[in-house]
Amino acid sequence: MIPESFIQELLNRVDVIDVIDKSVPLKKAGSNYVACCPFHQEKSPSFTVSPSKQFYHCFGCGAHGSALSFLIEYQGMSFVDAVEDLAKSVGLTVPQDTQKISPETKEKNLALGEALHMASQYYQSALKKSERAIEYLKKRGLTGQIAKTFQLGYAPQGWQNLESVFKKYDDEALNIAGLVLKNDQGKRYDRFRDRIMFPIHNMKGEIIGFGGRVINPDDTPKYYNSPETPLFQKSQELYGLFAARRSIREKGCVLVVEGYMDVVGLAQFGVMNAVATLGTATSAFHIKKLMRQTDTIIFCFDGDHAGKAAAWRAMMNALPSLNDKVVLKFLFLPEEHDPDSFIRAHSKEAFESMMHDAMPLSQYLVQHLTEKNHLATQEDKVKFLNEAEPILKEITAPKLSLLLRKRFAELLRLNDKEMDQLLYVAQPQMQTNKTNIKTKGKLPSSIKRKFILLLILKPHLAITEDLALAQSDSFEDDLLKKVLALTLNQPESKPSSILHGLKSQVDSVMMDLVNEELTHFDDQIHFESEIEGARKVLLEQGKASKTKAHFSALKDKPLSSLTEEEKEHLKTLTQRPKTLPKT
Repeated sequence: MIPESFIQELLNRVDVIDVIDKSVPLKKAGSNYVACCPFHQEKSPSFTVSPSKQFYHCFGCGAHGSALSFLIEYQGMSFVDAVEDLAKSVGLTVPQDTQKISPETKEKNLALGEALHMASQYYQSALKKSERAIEYLKKRGLTGQIAKTFQLGYAPQGWQNLESVFKKYDDEALNIAGLVLKNDQGKRYDRFRDRIMFPIHNMKGEIIGFGGRVINPDDTPKYYNSPETPLFQKSQELYGLFAARRSIREKGCVLVVEGYMDVVGLAQFGVMNAVATLGTATSAFHIKKLMRQTDTIIFCFDGDHAGKAAAWRAMMNALPSLNDKVVLKFLFLPEEHDPDSFIRAHSKEAFESMMHDAMPLSQYLVQHLTEKNHLATQEDKVKFLNEAEPILKEITAPKLSLLLRKRFAELLRLNDKEMDQLLYVAQPQMQTNKTNIKTKGKLPSSIKRKFILLLILKPHLAITEDLALAQSDSFEDDLLKKVLALTLNQPESKPSSILHGLKSQVDSVMMDLVNEELTHFDDQIHFESEIEGARKVLLEQGKASKTKAHFSALKDKPLSSLTEEEKEHLKTLTQRPKTLPKT
């Protein structure tokens, strides 16, 4: 793992304005910057980026985070890739001893990436020179512009065309990258020959592999992908995701289809938010990757038996990864069509209408379970329950699970108690973080809340004596202790760095509340005097609480057990109740 200390240093070095402005043009508005939110559709800017607080916040959809979270949520990068990208931008090196990839392996991977890039350049150039390949694409309704957008290419006929591209055709990198094969006699030859080439990109836009489709219908296999390499794992990648990111954000959904020709064919008609798996079933990894981009995932399959089987596998793989914010839908095309042929035969409007009417998960589940089971007999109902139980056990989204159980109970004409007795399905538990904070929908009382927020915004103003202000077991004092642990240890940190450190220690509800409060916090105040004033009030409240507690303890003791000093103290407190200020 990358050390937390390095992440915090990184967030202190980068400027969130610079990071976001590269992808989303920002405009100055007072002390902040604004733009139309990249995470949802809107006409008026509600997306605000604060240079002083070093985070962004959308008042429309609630998107919130640091420079690091922006790369993860908007660019779709993995955590490690986002860290490395930010580190590179500010001249930092991610600590080598914490990386799983050794320097030697990293160097080899760079060589693989360069080889794939050079091969793609060659394939694109070869496409422009091949009338046969161009004619094939035209027959499929694809223009030169869409070929350029997806960097389509052509691997010509012949066994060693790449020999003219690389100085060393026997370079092992070409073999590892899946560009060149070697026969039993040790002779090398090109893997891809006489195929339309579809480059596969990672979330940084780098080519990590290829898919090749035959031009001659008699050739086999019809589709041919790069082999698994250090850069390319088929079960983890989605064709077209890098190109589809912006459209997915704008449309608010992603369409998962079965092949890369479907992705390109849909894009030709303006449906740019489609992605495809690469010859594998939709995996849990795919689902998590898509959930970083959108909350609505639409699976599009052929309406034949194979398509329905693929849809069921996709659903079962998706269930354990779902939360109650994610919506899964299922679209089944007429049996004679795939997405590419349907949109060409009908229209973009007809296809988008089908997307709009796609079946939600709950409807799809009921339809599938009752397709061959009319629930006419008690035995039918038992069969239904036996099929439904393992599905419900896979669902980790609590609200969805509860509502599905209720829907199933209605179908079987059972009440909740009877359903529980028959299913024995444990209710999914909400995930909890390491903290023992128990939130009740609001932050601490006003003075302590303000003090906590002030320290997050100005960590260097925290002092060791502030620890005395957090002596109880209340959730607000627990939060203050965590903030002080971070600010006292990293007094020169930016707010985004403190928030990142806090994120792993408190629950998500509390974190959202802190972020919301910080977004509205006035950062034009005089912080030194505000912190000193809040500190003084909290100290006085602490003293008053101790006095009150001492008074209660003395009052509850039998008078005969008190010492003379305690009797005198109790007498003083009783005679002068005004010394017991309210807390």
